[in-house]
Amino acid sequence: MAEESALKPFYSVLVLAFACSLLVAGAAVGLRPLQESNRQLDQKKNILRAAGIFKDDVSVADQFKVVETRLVELATGSFVAEEQLSPEEFNQTKAAFSDELGRPLAKEEDLARLSRLEKYSLVYLIAGDDNTIEQVILPVRGKGLWSTMFAYVALDADLNTIRGVSFYAHGETPGLGGEVENANWQKGWQGKKVYDQDRAVRLQVVKGSAEKSGEQAAYEIDGLSGATMTANGVSDLMQFWFGDHGFKPFIERIKKEGGFNG
Repeated sequence: MAEESALKPFYSVLVLAFACSLLVAGAAVGLRPLQESNRQLDQKKNILRAAGIFKDDVSVADQFKVVETRLVELATGSFVAEEQLSPEEFNQTKAAFSDELGRPLAKEEDLARLSRLEKYSLVYLIAGDDNTIEQVILPVRGKGLWSTMFAYVALDADLNTIRGVSFYAHGETPGLGGEVENANWQKGWQGKKVYDQDRAVRLQVVKGSAEKSGEQAAYEIDGLSGATMTANGVSDLMQFWFGDHGFKPFIERIKKEGGFNG
């Protein structure tokens, strides 16, 4: 009887732990749809912020009606038919790690340090009152000092001038690399150019302050004080995503066809 009494608290704790684990697991499963809904809502807000059209007093759903979501094949720059692959069901980050929808990146290709790249990417088009495309928002990501940084970059219809950016997820050091989320720093991207006249990617985050005048000023973004590795990561991810393995084939195809409205 003594041995039975000694084991009783152990069994009680075991049963309690099992019951708690079931409750936690059930809550996680039950909350998953809400978490996914919130994630999608946050992404839409950041797309609208990058485009410079987000309003706090208007529902995100109503604001997002002006946005057309499409898929492009990165290698060719061609739009993908919805019956082939649905933008609404496409998870870009997960696709990179799929054998069917992603591929490994060779070391010499992997400037953004992603290890794998999706074959298709979401793009977001915004038309004006006359139904002509005014800007395109592109999702980009790459490694900083501690984490993968995620952002949206909005381009004018010329596919070279930046309307705005929104860095919305990262694990960089607060107060240093974490300043990529600083709205004042992000404003400094507006009006900058991605490509030079030779169609080379010139956009970069510099050490210190960007030039205020001269040819180079169009391509420079103010540095992040005390966060050189994060700043270098931002420059590298922009070089990658606007280069040959990212959106450059898409941009060149649109230009060759006379623009979105050509």
